[in-house]
Amino acid sequence: MADPFAPYDDAALLANEAPGDNAPALSVSELSGALKRTVEDRFGHVRVRGEISGWKRHVSGHCYLALKDDKAVIDGVVWKGQAANLRFRPEDGIEVICTGKLTTYPGRSKYQIVIDRMELAGQGALMALLDKRRRALAAEGLFDEDRKRALPFLPRTIGVVTSPTGAVIRDILHRLADRFPSRVLVWGVPVQGEGAADKVAAAVNGFSAIQRGGPVPRPDLVIVARGGGSIEDLWAFNEEVVVRAVAGCTIPIVSAVGHETDTTLCDFAADRRAPTPTAAAEMAVPVRAELAGYLDALGGRMSNCARRHRERAGERFESVARRMPTPDTLLGPQRQKLDDLSERLPRALSKRLAVARGDLAHASGALRPRLLATRIERDRARLTHAGLRPVLVTTQIADGERRLEALWRLARSLNPDLVLQRGYARVEAGGHVVASAEKAREAGVMTLVFVDGRVDVTTTDAPPPRPKARVPSAPSLQPRLL
Repeated sequence: MADPFAPYDDAALLANEAPGDNAPALSVSELSGALKRTVEDRFGHVRVRGEISGWKRHVSGHCYLALKDDKAVIDGVVWKGQAANLRFRPEDGIEVICTGKLTTYPGRSKYQIVIDRMELAGQGALMALLDKRRRALAAEGLFDEDRKRALPFLPRTIGVVTSPTGAVIRDILHRLADRFPSRVLVWGVPVQGEGAADKVAAAVNGFSAIQRGGPVPRPDLVIVARGGGSIEDLWAFNEEVVVRAVAGCTIPIVSAVGHETDTTLCDFAADRRAPTPTAAAEMAVPVRAELAGYLDALGGRMSNCARRHRERAGERFESVARRMPTPDTLLGPQRQKLDDLSERLPRALSKRLAVARGDLAHASGALRPRLLATRIERDRARLTHAGLRPVLVTTQIADGERRLEALWRLARSLNPDLVLQRGYARVEAGGHVVASAEKAREAGVMTLVFVDGRVDVTTTDAPPPRPKARVPSAPSLQPRLL
């Protein structure tokens, strides 16, 4: 049997990262940060359904909870700002649907959901089936916002898929006539009951298949409309065949199914959703009188350039501000860490006090007088043995005397009075040495310094005038005794 430790030697007991290693060791903070970024990027927006467990509101205003089902549990947090906007009071055991994003809390090495919105989940079997179908179609990308197309500003031909005998088509035609009369093609279909879904899908596909330049004009806009009703009455517009037909239509399409509070899967797949059929007609065409007024107002736009520039700058600022992370996103981990530390601080202080008391008790046992006296005697003996030796002191004194003698000889050789012993004299005037005849004539009264005394003298010659053509010879000095 091969030894599992055969590839390793004694050196493998120590970590050794060679240059270019493709698996360098990460610090705990680096690994936690990478996990946090990965989870937040992958799950930036999620909706979770589960039962509330362990609901707790912290003194800071933040709320902590856990969402669970019969197989799993996930921690959640609601920051103070979002907790104030909850429309109901959460309690343990309530089944809810939470909307938010996943993130991690490195302080406890766990992941959690930061909840932005919380809703009650009181759905029946039909609503559960509708939600399942919606999620399946959304996973295919049929409801993506990037698939939505802009509606034409002024369509010449409008196709309407609805019942030809109901009040919906009359409301649409009446509102179009009031706003901007346009050509309308009506494809009559049943809007509820058995087979209604297939006929609605066939009508949408039929409008999409019309070619331009044919005998029948191709619509520039399609409206799928129906009046209000219960969820069972509107179920035809939740069928997969209708949703796929609306999503695959090559013409911009507006869904106007039900009243304002009714929502079907057809609304998600359409380019625009209208709360009512009348509102769909208002979306389809502008008001002709408003267009005329807009054309008249174009002449005054020159005076509004400054205002419009300021508005565009404000819009750009708001766009940039929306892309910036919110304070809750930046401060969320720090807030949670502060809450965690505020709970741990009293316990840590108590534990630290107990440890300090133990250390004091342990140290007090070692402070005995006999041990201190023994240490003092030992240090006193070391000080006695470390006394000064006379030889070292006398050697330093002798060296200092030799250096002082050398400096004294140098000073004596530089003494100016030493040359006076050889018969020289020094001439002074006003406390300064006179070094030239010109200085002597200017001084008048001088002092001759000899080795054995001082003699005052005066000059008899005044300074001669300076000729311009030649330089006069220096006069001789005739000193006389005073």
